[in-house]
Amino acid sequence: MSVPYQWLVSILCMVLLVAPAARAAQSAAVTSPRATVTLVTDDDTYQPGRALHVGLQMHLAPGWHTYWLNPGDAGEATTLAVTAHGGAGGQASIIEWPVPRVLHDGPLTSYAYTGDVLLPVTLMPMQAEGDGPLTLSAVADWLVCAEVCVPEHGAFTLVLPRGAPQPSAQAADFARASAQRPVASPFAARLSPTGLLQLSGRGLSADAVTAAWFMPDVSGAIDQDVDQPLVVDEGAVQLALHPGPEFHNGANLSGIVVLRDGMGRERGLSVRPVVGAVQPLAPPAVAGRQASGIGMLVIMAFAGGLILNLMPCVFPVLAMKVLALERMARGERRAALGGAAAYAAGVVGSFVVLGGAVAALRVAGQQAGWGFQFQSVGFVITICLLLFAVALNLLGVFTIGLRLMGVGNALPAHAGDFLTGVLAVVLASPCTAPFMGAAVAGALAASPFVGLLVFAALGVGLAAPYLLLAAMPGLLGWLPRPGRWMETVRNLLAVPVLATCVWLAWVARLEGGTDALYLLGVGLVLVGFGCWCLRRATTMDLLDAMQGRAGLYRAAAILSLLVAFVGGGVVPPGSVHDHGADRVADGSSAFSPTRLAELRRQGRPVFVDMTAAWCISCLVNERVALSTHAVQAAFARQGVVYMKGDWTLRDAAITAFLQAHGRDGVPFYVYYPAHGAEVVLPEILSPGIVLHEIGADG
Repeated sequence: MSVPYQWLVSILCMVLLVAPAARAAQSAAVTSPRATVTLVTDDDTYQPGRALHVGLQMHLAPGWHTYWLNPGDAGEATTLAVTAHGGAGGQASIIEWPVPRVLHDGPLTSYAYTGDVLLPVTLMPMQAEGDGPLTLSAVADWLVCAEVCVPEHGAFTLVLPRGAPQPSAQAADFARASAQRPVASPFAARLSPTGLLQLSGRGLSADAVTAAWFMPDVSGAIDQDVDQPLVVDEGAVQLALHPGPEFHNGANLSGIVVLRDGMGRERGLSVRPVVGAVQPLAPPAVAGRQASGIGMLVIMAFAGGLILNLMPCVFPVLAMKVLALERMARGERRAALGGAAAYAAGVVGSFVVLGGAVAALRVAGQQAGWGFQFQSVGFVITICLLLFAVALNLLGVFTIGLRLMGVGNALPAHAGDFLTGVLAVVLASPCTAPFMGAAVAGALAASPFVGLLVFAALGVGLAAPYLLLAAMPGLLGWLPRPGRWMETVRNLLAVPVLATCVWLAWVARLEGGTDALYLLGVGLVLVGFGCWCLRRATTMDLLDAMQGRAGLYRAAAILSLLVAFVGGGVVPPGSVHDHGADRVADGSSAFSPTRLAELRRQGRPVFVDMTAAWCISCLVNERVALSTHAVQAAFARQGVVYMKGDWTLRDAAITAFLQAHGRDGVPFYVYYPAHGAEVVLPEILSPGIVLHEIGADG
């Protein structure tokens, strides 16, 4: 049976979009072989009375590091003093430190930063005479170390015009630095005079905490070269600290406790424990916990892949599977098994490659999450054109196979089934099924071997039902005998595929504006014309006298399809607009880490909804749960601020928020009560689940 649309999948590999990075105003750099340092701001303008975030941006050479507020056994903390004059005045010098890494160098331990780091301060410009530009003058001293330590110094100047808020190109770096700062601990902290530190509260357990360590604000408070034995019980975590000369029985000790869970996710909690007696916890048995954690990740991944078969994202692929089911129903068992194996190989291989791509982008410093390819308008347009061609094939507009295109002989057997598996993963990746979000996060945080194993398990779960049907054709006994009904089913399956095209056109409009929609329309016309030419070529091939004209139609088809797909990956500059203004129109407020922190300080309950236009699961949850009258009325009645983060296009602040919670995709829902720890909701919502979590179901 010919499956002509499958060769079109390979055209996706021809479209790679690289968005040029903009450069915002920043100071001249102080450079050395060890580091490049500049002064940057999160806004290209200023206004008196509006907070301005200024930061020392450091790009450290490989092998070099600089230091935290408490450098540890050796080193010096960075200092930064910023003064504003001109159109406004002000000064700032308190660095808002991100959580540092613990570095061990022989017998010494340091708290440090490597790679790229931004150390921000907050300056409040005060009105001065005139309304001219604001001049920022900064002086900084920092120490960089590798095998040797070198003190460095810099004086920086940066001029900003007065005007309305205009986020700079470094705004994403400030958002990332904000997400990397420690948050106030939701757990009660207690410290014994002998150094036993305990956190207690809901959410602490052996599954939630597999590793923890404490870093004090002041040097000498503890001996950081000594291990901090960890004991975890239900509702409590204990660390045994070794007091140092500045411990003073724990009086006024403060610092950061970092908790790591079984998925490798870490969160830094700012603590100032109360000094008092602490009852030691009995250490639980830990044998086999690591192996158990890996096994659980694999099981969760397999379950997530199974459930992914039920997600709306995979509906277009269902049409392709039904074509193969027809072949199985006709009794061609060997062909069915070969096709199923090729399909499974395409699914598993694509999951491994896609997961590896996300991990590689992160290593390269890019903010990439699961489903990142749908944040490219060119990719969305290309997929829409491909599915439109699939729909035309299902409707019988053309039925030409790979061999008639002249490439079939060059491809191995079942290449079409393999490419169908690739397409299944491409379409399924933005749908996050239950269990899948945690499995993906765990895979990206684990070792390379474990990560590949988890992504392979996701693929096996997605391909398992199809493999089962191929291996046990008796399960297809409920299908009627082959006949005209198959053609009817084939035609009807074009309907969900065309509906998917409409959805993708909407996503393209949100991401690329009107120009993207026009470009998509032209591409659809070219695809339609190309498919019609293929049909004409197929008809003429049957007539020996018209084979010459058939070649002309075939050439016209190939040219039209190439122009459509290659052109679909190019969006004119300037066509992308602010998609957030379109999406946040339901009474919610746009997500902002600064706004969230402010609401939390005020004691306001907040419901955070991380969503995207290309995430069908997100849209379903919004329609059936979050937008219902009962939930919206409960939000209003209880004063819950509904905050929505739109990840349709790349957004560094949202990516940083997701990664801070150990997530790599959407949907993601967090409820912050007025008092107490945050609550993470499941990825599939109902009104009852939301009302229960906000305490409005009584």
